[in-house]
Amino acid sequence: MHVPSYTLLMACSELTVCLCRLKSDFEAVPAPNLGDLDITTDEFILDEVDIHIQANLEDDLVKEALKTGVDLRQYSKQVETELQRIEQASIKDYIKESQNIASLHNQITACDSILEVSAFSLSRVSIQSCEFNLLKNCVCVCVCFSVILDSPVTEQEFLEQLHELNSKINYAKELSFRETLACSDIQDIVDRLKIKAVSKIREFILQKIYSFRKPMTNYQIPQNTLLKFRFFYQFLLANERTVAKEIRDEYVDTMSKIYFSYFKSYSGRLLKVQYEDVADKDDLMGVEDTPSLKSRNTIFTLGQRGAVLSPAELEGPILIPHAAQRGDSRYPYETLFRSQYYALLDNGCREFLFLSDFFMVAGNSALDLFSSIMGKTLSMFLKNLSTYLSDCYDSIAVFLCIHIILRFRAITAKRNIPALDKYWEAVLELLWPRFELILEMNIQSIRNTDPQKLGVLDTRPHYIRCFATLTAAVIWFQVEVENFVLKMAAEFPSRRDQLIFLINNYDMMLGVLMERAADDSKEVEGFQQLLLARTQEFIEEILSPPFGGMIAFVKESEALMEKGQLDKLRTDEARITQLVRGFSSSWKQSVEALSQDVMRSFTNFKNGTSIIQGALTQLIQYYHGFHKVLSQPTFRSLAVRSELINLHHLMVEVKKHKPNF
Repeated sequence: MHVPSYTLLMACSELTVCLCRLKSDFEAVPAPNLGDLDITTDEFILDEVDIHIQANLEDDLVKEALKTGVDLRQYSKQVETELQRIEQASIKDYIKESQNIASLHNQITACDSILEVSAFSLSRVSIQSCEFNLLKNCVCVCVCFSVILDSPVTEQEFLEQLHELNSKINYAKELSFRETLACSDIQDIVDRLKIKAVSKIREFILQKIYSFRKPMTNYQIPQNTLLKFRFFYQFLLANERTVAKEIRDEYVDTMSKIYFSYFKSYSGRLLKVQYEDVADKDDLMGVEDTPSLKSRNTIFTLGQRGAVLSPAELEGPILIPHAAQRGDSRYPYETLFRSQYYALLDNGCREFLFLSDFFMVAGNSALDLFSSIMGKTLSMFLKNLSTYLSDCYDSIAVFLCIHIILRFRAITAKRNIPALDKYWEAVLELLWPRFELILEMNIQSIRNTDPQKLGVLDTRPHYIRCFATLTAAVIWFQVEVENFVLKMAAEFPSRRDQLIFLINNYDMMLGVLMERAADDSKEVEGFQQLLLARTQEFIEEILSPPFGGMIAFVKESEALMEKGQLDKLRTDEARITQLVRGFSSSWKQSVEALSQDVMRSFTNFKNGTSIIQGALTQLIQYYHGFHKVLSQPTFRSLAVRSELINLHHLMVEVKKHKPNF
């Protein structure tokens, strides 16, 4: 019978395993120690023999043979004969399949050869790739060499090859890090190219910086040129930090001197076109002596001076002092102040943007770099302003200057330029105390005035006119402030943020007024009404997201109840069920989130607490209205009414969420 080769192989394998097991069984049996065997005595022990016999008797084949009464010796010979027959048959099958086995051996050998060749090929491809990159970089270095040496730095080709050179420098660093032997082949060329490129870039940038120093130079033009080649500084920063620092320091030193010189000259020339007739310490409302001003009303009358705050003039062109002198024009101090500080704002914003872009700085690094350039100029401005204010008695001029700074601060915030924020605060810290002092001096002068010492009196108005004009100016200022606050609030995208801004500002202004004015004064009452109106609107705004559905239902139902048309909502059972269960399941979480949001939004803790209390009170009123609506005959049969929260219980729970001082 023919046995398939794979079957034969499996059988041989199994047979081999069996033979190995049989052999191991025999080897495992220890040889008996005959030296100690004494057949003449009855005391020898056959424990090991008994164990071996017992193990053989438990074998399945032996059990079967014993049951059938087979002679074990004959059975053993029969097994041995069968094994020999199978062995001979296996040998014949192996001989018959010898050609196939030889072919299989040759195929396996061929596969091994192919795998060896493939592995070598893959290794060679990897080596070739590395060689290609190395050769490519070497060739590109040769191209860079020609352009970097011969082309002007302003050529586009130079800029492109500078980018390539920067890549080659990084590639050479990578080879050096890997300790590649080929690194030395290009490192020398790359280093020489880098030195040449750094030299040409340094010379170009320094020439541009030095050109700022020429008289009558518009430095914005070379600045714009530098921005076109901002990669030059980036290249220096990455490859030659010493030169990059030199350029940065040279720029800071040059621009610091330019700004200081320009603004010092400009400020001095502006003062030459100021009104010669200015107020002094004797020009107060209640001074008995003859005032120094030809027309005393000029320091108490607003007139056209308020036009300086109009958008057209606030951001209009700066004054040209020599042109004003030729036309014999004179201006009040606030107009000169506006021109000077708008020039500072315009130049400061442009300079900050240039520094951030060209020198690649941001955050505190950008602010520090800006301060190193503009710091000297800003210090000069503060010193000059302090000197002027020390002898200033024109309250309207000072107050107008305050509002100019407030508007300029809003402009820089809108442009997202934080560089001048601290300076604006420093200016306001000089202006506000002086304004308060001038008002106090006028108030005190009126208190100390003796009418009998005023000389001849007639029926025409005297001091009352001054008071009226000053009061009119203050009222105009109040209106302008309110309008300005509304304009600033409009910059916020959401109504919620607008209301927060308005409430914070109205609360601050009201607090300042109540420190000086009576609680029942018109000014205090006016801001109280504004604050109350915006607060109530804000409460409705924050209640709307979590409870808007219930609030809308209550308002709609109350309107229909007044008209006797509540039956129109009879079919809204699903809506009512959703509102009742939604409120019961989420009102605590919503109130907690609302309270935390309010306390984060308002700077005055007391004001924030008051808003939370108002919101919770309003919520209880709405829920009371909800109860009232559902108690009407139209909804009295609804089963969901039993799930309404008891009002007294709700009030007790709500009190737990009120913040305490």
